[in-house]
Order: sequence, then C-alpha cells, then structure tokens
Amino acid sequence: MTDQPGTPPVIGIIGGSGIYEIAGLDNFRWQRVHSPFGTASDEVLFGELNGQQLVFLPRHGRGHRIPPSGLNFCANIDVLKRCGVTEILSLSAVGSLREDLPPGEFVLVDQFIDRTFAREKSFFGHGCVAHVSMADPTCSRLMDALEQGAGDAGIGVHRGGTYLTMEGPQFSTRAESELYRSWGCSVIGMTNMPEAKLAREAEICYATVAMVTDYDCWHEDHDDVSVEAVIKVLGDNAEKAKTLIQKTIPHLTGRTESCHAGCHNALDVAIITPPHARDPEAIARLDAVAGRVLGG
Repeated sequence: MTDQPGTPPVIGIIGGSGIYEIAGLDNFRWQRVHSPFGTASDEVLFGELNGQQLVFLPRHGRGHRIPPSGLNFCANIDVLKRCGVTEILSLSAVGSLREDLPPGEFVLVDQFIDRTFAREKSFFGHGCVAHVSMADPTCSRLMDALEQGAGDAGIGVHRGGTYLTMEGPQFSTRAESELYRSWGCSVIGMTNMPEAKLAREAEICYATVAMVTDYDCWHEDHDDVSVEAVIKVLGDNAEKAKTLIQKTIPHLTGRTESCHAGCHNALDVAIITPPHARDPEAIARLDAVAGRVLGG
C-alpha cells in the first residue's frame, strides 16, 4: 500500500457535447452515486481499459438533457472524487476565437477566464473557508500525456491557449466575441468553469481537451455555417476524442507517487478556518473532497 495522495491512479473522463459513453471498456457498469451536494448529471460508468480503472460521467447527461447553467458542478466533481478518481480528462465542445484554430482542431487549454455568474463555484463556504491556488488551472502532467496520446493516434493538437467560459445558454454577441479576442482568448465555451476550480479543490488533476466545432460570431464566415455542418464536426470530434482517450490512458497508468504539479496536495495550505471554528455539518459534506486534510 502507499500513503501518497492520489495513488493508485483512477482516470475520470467528463464527456461533453456529443460524448455520452465510452465504448470498449471491460467489466463496465452504470451506477448512481449519491452526493451531499445534490444530484450529478447522470449515473457514472465504471470500467477498465487495458487494466486501468476508468470512471466516465456525461456532463450533460445521456441525451444532453441539462443546459450549462443547470449543471450541478459540485455534485459532479464530488461524485467523481467518491469514485476514487485522481485525474480528470475533460472533453468540451468550443467555438474558436482565432483564425489558426479552425473547426476540428483540438486545443489543450492551459488557462481560463471565468465569466460565469449563476453557478456555485466552491465546495467551501460558511463553516469552512478555503482558498486554493488557480494560477495554473490545468495539470501539465496530464497535458503531456494527452500530447503523447495525440501523437500516437495521429491527431493534431494545439498545446496551450485560454478558454473563455461564458454563462450561456445564448452564444456571444459580436461585440463580446471581439472583446474576448482582444483579451487574447483562444476558444469559448460554457462548461469548464467552475469545473476546473472544483477539481482543484477536490485535489484532482484536471486537463481540458477543447474541441473546436466552429468559429465564434466574430468570424466573417460564421453566418455561412449551417447547423448540419456543426453537428457533423461535433460527431467527427467525438470519434477523434474517444481515440485520443484510448491512446492517452497508457501514458497515465502505473503512477505510484503524487502528481509532481501539486494537484493532489492542493489543500495542504488552503483551509483558513481553524478546527475549533469549523461547522460540523459543513465538514461532513466535505468527507470525500477534503477528508485527507480534515481527518474525514
């Protein structure tokens, strides 16, 4: 046995638009997992790929039933933590804010700008306050593995870029799109915040594969893109993403030490509320997310 946080590895996959299951798993089963933070998007798919344990959650639920602002991000991440997940590969459909990131391109995001406003963004609050570092919101180790997996699969990926998370469900105005471009953003989507923040609070490594479906409305050809064309790109991206996951998993197996990027120790110096002042009910809800440091 090992006392290293985050070991042995259990790979969590959050499937975005167009990705509602993972095929080819051994010993698979769907199972409802309960959370004190509410109801997750769907049941969780447990399985193994070449002996590596995987846990899959369709972000919007099977059938794409839940809009971005309706997602219970806290429950989703808490459920994955309860399933033993140590690293999350997040798959997300996005619009492009750059000419050199055309539809079909995959971007390994390394920064976010959070423009959401109607979502619960932390597991911590009244009764137990914590502040985690988000300077580097994605795990460089996972990005290395994804880059290697993409090479093995012959899939081109662009490493690095800023993901602007908007509230939705409407798309941007042209003025907003141009503003985000002036900020240096690469892609725009509606789902990776507060997902990435909560993964950090739960001490889970996190990386995003942002899959471009179309150019955002800033682009002069945007109005010529049909719904049918977008759906086709979405389907093609989903198939490529499944291949990418299969090729990436071997690069993540066999880890016996905590993540060198510090993801598995993110709470070591984050909790501000001293033990005598912590609310027992709040602490009870945090048994999975923060049990390592709270003694749960």
